[in-house]
Amino acid sequence: MKDIDERLSIIVKACTDKKGSDIKVLDLKKLTTITDYFVIVSGNSTTQTIAIADEIEDKMSLANYELLGKEGYKEGTWILLDYGSVVVHVFRKAEREFYNLERVWADSQELTLEDIK
Repeated sequence: MKDIDERLSIIVKACTDKKGSDIKVLDLKKLTTITDYFVIVSGNSTTQTIAIADEIEDKMSLANYELLGKEGYKEGTWILLDYGSVVVHVFRKAEREFYNLERVWADSQELTLEDIK
């Protein structure tokens, strides 16, 4: 559990460092086997979403966490970073509203950012 707490903390801090907005952490452990947590964050532009994704990758790499997969980076509208037990979704605001992952995973438990820090 300590490892997960550290991953979430690094990811959330990287999001806030790049001024990501509306950061949500969803606990999916009881709902699916694909991952334990989703971190969802919004950026105002593709430039910002790419900057957020880059910051997450840099900080996670420095902490020796391996990136297992990355999708959507070139387009920058919805970037997915897969760290195994934590999957990060970096959205532009319009795409986040359209796909509304929070509604799709409404049965999940949302962690507060204070719980993570």
